[in-house]
Amino acid sequence: MRFFITTFFLCTIFSISLPAQNADSKTILFFGDSITAGLGVQQEQAFPAIIQEKIDSLGLNYEVINGGLSGETSAGGVRRIDWILRRDIDIMVLELGGNDGLRGIDLRSTKDNLQQIIDKYQAKNPDGQIILAGMQVPPNLGQEYTSQFQDIYPELAEENDLPLIPLIMNKLGGEEELIQGDGIHPTPKGHDVIAETVWYVLKEYL
Repeated sequence: MRFFITTFFLCTIFSISLPAQNADSKTILFFGDSITAGLGVQQEQAFPAIIQEKIDSLGLNYEVINGGLSGETSAGGVRRIDWILRRDIDIMVLELGGNDGLRGIDLRSTKDNLQQIIDKYQAKNPDGQIILAGMQVPPNLGQEYTSQFQDIYPELAEENDLPLIPLIMNKLGGEEELIQGDGIHPTPKGHDVIAETVWYVLKEYL
């Protein structure tokens, strides 16, 4: 399995290089927060690793990089993306903003940060493809905030002509076997469901 588990925050502190790229393969970066990172499950159970297994089973020559970082906000993603883009990335699945919503961060700031990440990627990889993963937050901050937060993603997708995974965790619902005890993070079975949701969109670009 050609799956690179990279904790980019720690790599930055200790100046560890990104994994060397196979010249014959293309690269898919999953750039996100604890959902992508696989908080609470084994790395091989997180949905990016499951995607790599699907890719390998089909004999496709793609390497998956898990660029998830627990607790990451959209602002943190802006600070981190330049370092990650030192390596060529053919496809980036962008899954960020959930922690912004949980903290009640200004919606304009979240949208602007996500746009900056999109712009930085496209400047570095003009022939690359971004897939945007839609996020949602609990309604504890009010229905207006919740609704407007959710609207950020289709708006960005339309404005940048990007494919959208409408709501990456929508199929998990509140099922106990799919969500950990914190009510937020997926179980291994939940990651299986997310992988299918992501694959439905991603496969068209491989």
